[in-house]
Amino acid sequence: MTDFIQLVKERRSASNFLPNISIKKEELQGIFELVKFGPSAFNLQHSHYVTVVDQNKKEQLREAANGQYKVSSASAVIIVLGDQKAYKQAPEIYEGLKMLGIVNKQEYDHMVQDTVSFYETSGAQFQRDDAIRNASLSAMLFMLAAKEKGWDTCPMIGFNAEKVREILKVDEQYEIALMITIGKEKVASRKPRGYRKPVSEFVTYI
Repeated sequence: MTDFIQLVKERRSASNFLPNISIKKEELQGIFELVKFGPSAFNLQHSHYVTVVDQNKKEQLREAANGQYKVSSASAVIIVLGDQKAYKQAPEIYEGLKMLGIVNKQEYDHMVQDTVSFYETSGAQFQRDDAIRNASLSAMLFMLAAKEKGWDTCPMIGFNAEKVREILKVDEQYEIALMITIGKEKVASRKPRGYRKPVSEFVTYI
């Protein structure tokens, strides 16, 4: 548990990365192998990741991110997407439970129907909001997993989502939740950690 506490305290948003540091696909894969265990509503696993390591694409994304240098100097740029129609995959996702005998066919049919009905009756706005919620849960786990493996990250919302969508040809089904830059932080330029509210200011006990 001490290691986790240390990990949480050491994870910081890196505002500057050492340039020309590459990250291997195998290293990214190792992070995503941990990310897949993150929670999601109805186990629908709404999150999708577009991982950009190509320097030309990073430069284009930097332009879409108001020229922020860390986008082009990072080892990779991660675009975190939320699938607004994830509920349509319920039959495939729950199929394993039926095959293993954990649920029978009747229970499986009810699970699928309940999940699909819940999202369809909740409407498009809820589907969009839930896509962002679940993608954000996953993104936090990504940043912790990256830190555990020695990489620094910075979550970003300062970018033109429509330009990013155009650059990466992101289908309208997916909501762009946030951008994460990953690399090795240039510690020499690190600023002191920002103010953190005391717990009494953001927690209410009833």
